[in-house]
Amino acid sequence: MLNPFLDLESIPPFWLQIAAVAIWVSLILFVAWLVNRFASKDPEIVRKIVHIGTGNVILLAWWLDIPPIVGITASILASAVTLLSYRFPILPGINSVGRKSFGTFFYAVSIGVLIAWFWTLQKPQYAVLGILVMTWGDGLAALVGQRFGQNKYKVFGRQKSWEGSLTMSVVSFLISSSILVSVQGNLWQTWLISLTVALVATGLEVVSFLGIDNLTVPLGSAVLAYVLSQLMGIG
Repeated sequence: MLNPFLDLESIPPFWLQIAAVAIWVSLILFVAWLVNRFASKDPEIVRKIVHIGTGNVILLAWWLDIPPIVGITASILASAVTLLSYRFPILPGINSVGRKSFGTFFYAVSIGVLIAWFWTLQKPQYAVLGILVMTWGDGLAALVGQRFGQNKYKVFGRQKSWEGSLTMSVVSFLISSSILVSVQGNLWQTWLISLTVALVATGLEVVSFLGIDNLTVPLGSAVLAYVLSQLMGIG
């Protein structure tokens, strides 16, 4: 299924599609550099700017109907760079967050897997849903939890906050419902699926370790939304 908001005749040429993605990613990296250079030396802030900013490139891929090979290739290259960065200081502002984590690597892998899967099925909306739940839900949950989390709890020895988890649930629900309603329509099944996805995504984020939520949250959210939509006959 192509983007419902895009007329096939209005799809821009391939070189323009690539240019749009490259400009967006470059802009996000430039903003992250400016913040790190002049505003905040906190690596978590820089990391979340990149995390949230680059994840939205999936919307460009959907709206411009970018071929899946482009996203898959970019994912492979990004995964290779992030793996090297754990050994060499290629991305110090992104990977140096004061804890052992492979989140950046899983982030790149999840984007490639979802594009390969759901672009092939012509159901790109589920890939977009999964990636944006990770991008905005997980990203904002971490920031809110660290800045405003007063009510703490522990899961498997890792400290979480109810404020962060609530943020994850609310944002995930808003993302899921916005995407599914735009494609499926304003149906009660759509709202139920969105609520289920939000709760499951929050659970996956809560029990994560070593940054694996950047893999489990997008894949789990996308697959759950797809399966439930198929079972309810609206996907």
